[in-house]
Amino acid sequence: MRHKFRIVVTLLSSFIVPALAKPSLVFLIQYTHMRWWAFWRRTQYLVVLTLLFVGISAGLYFAYGQVEPTCFDASMNGEERGIDCGGTCIRVCKFDVTEPEVLWVEPFKIVDGQYNAVAYIENRNTAIGTPHLDYIFKLHDDSGVITERNGTMTLPIDGVYPLFEGKIFTDNRVPTNATIEFVGDTVWLNGTSGGEQFTLLNRELFGADRRPRLVAKIRNEELFEAKDVEIVATIFDSNKNPLTASRTYVEYFPGRSNKDVVFTWPQPIATTLRSCDVPTDVILAIDLSGSMNDDGSAPPEPISSVLNAAEAFVERLKSHDQSGLVTYATDASIVEQLTSDHSRMVKVISNLSIEPKEEVGGTNTGEAIKYIRDEIVSLRHNDDARKVAILLTDGLANTGGDDPEEYALNEAEQLKELGVNLFTIGLGTKVNTEFMKSLASSNDQYHNAPTINELSSIYQKITAAICEDGASVVEIIPKVESSFPDFPGN
Repeated sequence: MRHKFRIVVTLLSSFIVPALAKPSLVFLIQYTHMRWWAFWRRTQYLVVLTLLFVGISAGLYFAYGQVEPTCFDASMNGEERGIDCGGTCIRVCKFDVTEPEVLWVEPFKIVDGQYNAVAYIENRNTAIGTPHLDYIFKLHDDSGVITERNGTMTLPIDGVYPLFEGKIFTDNRVPTNATIEFVGDTVWLNGTSGGEQFTLLNRELFGADRRPRLVAKIRNEELFEAKDVEIVATIFDSNKNPLTASRTYVEYFPGRSNKDVVFTWPQPIATTLRSCDVPTDVILAIDLSGSMNDDGSAPPEPISSVLNAAEAFVERLKSHDQSGLVTYATDASIVEQLTSDHSRMVKVISNLSIEPKEEVGGTNTGEAIKYIRDEIVSLRHNDDARKVAILLTDGLANTGGDDPEEYALNEAEQLKELGVNLFTIGLGTKVNTEFMKSLASSNDQYHNAPTINELSSIYQKITAAICEDGASVVEIIPKVESSFPDFPGN
């Protein structure tokens, strides 16, 4: 036992005691142990704090800070096909849109210095349109731009739609053409309906030569109502050349219902409409002065050929047209008032003759025009008809006031101010051509007949100039901004 204890003491003396005798080594061991424990404890604290911070931040981000992709963040994200367009966005990307095409642009005179302007815009996109298409309308003459008008139109889907600008003042300059330019960043949208939403059931024009009114019945074929419907009526000739246009609005148009709409014009449009569907009131003025039978033929000429050509002209008139007759020499008179009895008029013309006293008489052209004016604006005039006068003479205006030609010119100006188209025919070689051109409504409404052989073709040309075969075309096109129900504000 004592032996074993000695061995232990010896070992302790050999190893532990010498170590304890060296304080620096003991301190090093103790310090190293403490540093490791402190580092481990701090690391644990840091990991816990980091995890706690990340957890709280993530919670706050998902609760308050997460930004969903939108169609208005000027960025291509989410399911968009372009920046804020396509996919789930209501805005259609521009690269998916066929640009609208301008088919025609035309200014229409209302009164001197005031015009309406209309353009036909074609949208070839079968399901895409826009509630706001910005544009600049310009009217031009030979000197340049007269005026311009900025505006915005609705362009529904799949169809041709009119753009109407009214009451454009030109400072008495006369526009020769119009142009339109689309501007700005157009918002294209998927639309719900286009031109097929409305159907024109019937239409009728009244008072074309006094207070024009176009009355139309339109049907809304859709189940849903339409609000603030803009409706434009454009009248074309038979060759589809636009002649005039008017616009009206319907504030509320119930679904599956009919509406009567009215379009008006402040000035007569009978002269504008050359279709033979529009009636004509025409006064013939025939010179019966002595020179009209100077050829000495049997029957007398040129009067016989003049009367035959006039009869043929009356026979070509339509059933809804009216004709009247004025004759003149030294004095003038109304031989036949306006009537739609064409056979009666032909008989009256065939019975005309030159009175013997007129062999030495004069030619009172001014009084003849005065009698034309009195009859063409009488109560017998058809308010739906255009007004036309045809004056024929083979000589000079040499009777009527101190200056017969000036008297005739003044009477002609008053006649034309009433909207009468005055055609003049100069027969033979003794007429004052410049005077006859000045009487006519325009230079191309004067006709020269050197001989009686040209009379028949001249009257046929006048017939064609008064009206053209084929009905005028009336297009009535409604359009609504509510064609785009997803657009804000609709």
